[in-house]
Amino acid sequence: MAEASAREGRSPLRDLHRPRRVKKAKTVFEGRVWDVARETFRLDPQDKGQEPLTRELMVHPGAVAVLALRTQLTTVGPRDEVALVRQYRHPVGMELWEVPAGLRDVDAEPLHETARRELHEEADLAATEWHTLVDFFTTPGGSTEAIRVFLARQVRQAPEAERHVRTGEEAAMPLAWIAVDEVLDAVLDGRVHNPSTAMAILALHAHRAQGWRRLRPVDAPFVPDRQAPAADPPR
Repeated sequence: MAEASAREGRSPLRDLHRPRRVKKAKTVFEGRVWDVARETFRLDPQDKGQEPLTRELMVHPGAVAVLALRTQLTTVGPRDEVALVRQYRHPVGMELWEVPAGLRDVDAEPLHETARRELHEEADLAATEWHTLVDFFTTPGGSTEAIRVFLARQVRQAPEAERHVRTGEEAAMPLAWIAVDEVLDAVLDGRVHNPSTAMAILALHAHRAQGWRRLRPVDAPFVPDRQAPAADPPR
């Protein structure tokens, strides 16, 4: 369908950035990492008689994740592996296998620099080849959180003296290199649940099947960044 639309002069399949003007906005909760806002808007801006809608949403700074990929030689031939960390997530009460990731909590820091920093801090790894793998919203019905997952290749371990001292939930966070096909099976079987890990391994599988030709550059535009619609002045 996307190809047909392109031939007919229309844009190919894509999400549309069409924010509705906010009539009223209020922060109802201020948290350590994210806030909760209540916003009132009209779904059809042209229909002045339409009843406005009110929604609560989590205002999130966004995050990045990194799928670090290496090829190991084995007795049966080369094997592609990805780096996963196991981290305890209190809201779900589980230790989840995840790709290294972190919040966009440094003002004006480019996305790929945040990714480099998080890969170093969470996994003691560095890489010299970077691409954009996939972008997604975690919960578009209730949160502004958007994540970019990067593909990192030509990976090396950071020297002992340069490794990050981890604290809190990250202090006891083991790292493992797992075969790509094993991670893919775990996602498809419902044994691994972290959304960044699932999106990353499925995107990796698709890109690898297409010969990597669809990979985007590391600094590709990040469309999901929320541009908050202007709010009407308080009355």
